[in-house]
Amino acid sequence: MLNDNDFITNCNVPGPTKEAIRAIILYKADIKNTDTIVDIGCGTGGLTCEFAQRAKKVIAIDHNPQATNLTSQNLKKFKIKGNIDLKTDDALNALKKIEKIDIGFIGGSGKELNEILNILNEKLNPNGKIIITAILLDTKIEAINKLKKLGYKPQIMEANISNGRVLERGVMMISENPIAIITAKKKGE
Repeated sequence: MLNDNDFITNCNVPGPTKEAIRAIILYKADIKNTDTIVDIGCGTGGLTCEFAQRAKKVIAIDHNPQATNLTSQNLKKFKIKGNIDLKTDDALNALKKIEKIDIGFIGGSGKELNEILNILNEKLNPNGKIIITAILLDTKIEAINKLKKLGYKPQIMEANISNGRVLERGVMMISENPIAIITAKKKGE
């Protein structure tokens, strides 16, 4: 597991996804070394880096060139290479060019969640997984409803992580943003 403080960051690019949340996502994803993963909205590459250490191939997509640049820098910093395809592109356009995937992760959808899920559903192999993180209530509801319409049985968990800061007088707990992790598995054929 990579340490949050070791990532190269930029105030114009979200991320990295916090370490505790990455750990939950990795557990839920149950990545195999034969998996192809698409990371939509890769930001600084926190999950791209984690996925790339475990999967056969990772396709990381972000429309923001600063994001894909930071992801590239973090991949180099952690000496991760070989199985990553970084795309600076609109998610819908990039997804249309991908054949088949085993895991589709959505960390940012740019108001195109329904359309992204439609394409992911087409590209997802039998028994493949979709994982979505969301901080907005609207996104959580939209994701659950769309996944149900597509025939999935989505699960949702809300994680509220607090980290302690040791002060002279004691320990102060500092809360991070609560985040929902929505997972769904495609039925096998």
